[in-house]
Amino acid sequence: MTEDLIVNEIEKNKEVYINFLRELIQTDSYNPPGNEKNVAIKIQDYLNSSGIKSEIFPFGENRANLIAYLNDNFHGKNLLYNGHMDVVPPGSEEEWKYPPLSAFVKRNKYLFGRGATDMKSGLAAMVIALKILKDLNINVSGNLILNAVADEETGGNFGTKWCLENKLTHFKIDFTVIGEPTGLDPLPKSIMLGEKGRVVVKLVTHGISTHASWPFMGKNAIYMMSEIIEKLEKLDEYIPSIKPPFSINQLKKLLSNAFPNEEIFEKILVEQPMLQSILKALTNFTTSLTVIHGGIKDNVIPDKCEAFIDMRLLPGQKVESIINGLKRLIKEDLGYEITNDSKSKSNDIFVGIELIQQSEGSFWKDWENDPTLEALKNIIEEIYKKKSFYLIYPASQDAQFIRNGGYCPATISFGPGSGSSAHAANEFVEIKDFLNSIKVYALFAYKFIK
Repeated sequence: MTEDLIVNEIEKNKEVYINFLRELIQTDSYNPPGNEKNVAIKIQDYLNSSGIKSEIFPFGENRANLIAYLNDNFHGKNLLYNGHMDVVPPGSEEEWKYPPLSAFVKRNKYLFGRGATDMKSGLAAMVIALKILKDLNINVSGNLILNAVADEETGGNFGTKWCLENKLTHFKIDFTVIGEPTGLDPLPKSIMLGEKGRVVVKLVTHGISTHASWPFMGKNAIYMMSEIIEKLEKLDEYIPSIKPPFSINQLKKLLSNAFPNEEIFEKILVEQPMLQSILKALTNFTTSLTVIHGGIKDNVIPDKCEAFIDMRLLPGQKVESIINGLKRLIKEDLGYEITNDSKSKSNDIFVGIELIQQSEGSFWKDWENDPTLEALKNIIEEIYKKKSFYLIYPASQDAQFIRNGGYCPATISFGPGSGSSAHAANEFVEIKDFLNSIKVYALFAYKFIK
């Protein structure tokens, strides 16, 4: 059987595939500044050895996107595999046991390095799956398209969004898989049907500076900011109410599918703060103060304070309504004037709002009873030897561009690695998880386009 050929090919070349992943991790693509072209060239060279057509689309300073495909026939069923090449910077390297670009292998079980989970293991597995189908010369009637993108870690406008608008627009895609990590330890692998949106705003309170010996002569910008922070929990009152894709009870039912029965799940839920946090995050709009700066000297009343607010949107919530609600809260509840320019140097008392990053969540509404989705779930469970389950991604990701624009609503995320390791010091992926994901991607692609 062809499925056996695919699995045997993977088992036979495990070390080759691990080395390819290590090579990608060792390739600097920190974003900022990006440098994704470094990775795109590695991928193209790897695919060239099998005669797979690919094209690199450069932009900016050493940045690029890549598109490759199994064959020249796009008239049958088309499957899109999407993965991002950029990774977040490592932070303080003193916190790392092994250098972040070392791709250190520990006990032949774990692979450490920045991007090991988010998401060079998923990207590498997709590239390898494409190569396997080509090398085995498997007869198919459809096509597998690989899109390796830049810029995901800073919004995706120059990556997936650009590719959809400029290069992929000519292809009709029937199903999309994004290789983001979907492990949620200690749970088995999940399949993500949607994701939350993200809005980051920079607030700047402008007061009046004076000597700290007579503070009433000025207006303390830090106090102004603290007033706003205290009121943030009221923001829900100023934005349109919306139902989350799944209620708490529906989420519990989805999660419980990974357990022998619901009773065991409920018992573990009580003992697992992480699971409780996921349920809360997936059913609520959230705001988080993440950065704050204020003051210039210990005896000067500050006339300026800056803060960054990270807001996570439920699928269906609009960025415009969130920003308008924030403006109403500041003006109506606190009485401060607002400008859209946080860099203004006026001596007036006001609050500046600058939109730093924005994305709206998305959700595959017609997922239930979809035979393709069920087929993917069966493959995952067969390969991983554990039950899988459906969920919503608690963070934002590039699926929003593919779903929200109507390009391919049938889009899911599945990939190796655990979300808890992403962006963390000592980021790692289990090697077995990586190899299993290659099997899933290759087998699913074959069954979908055969």
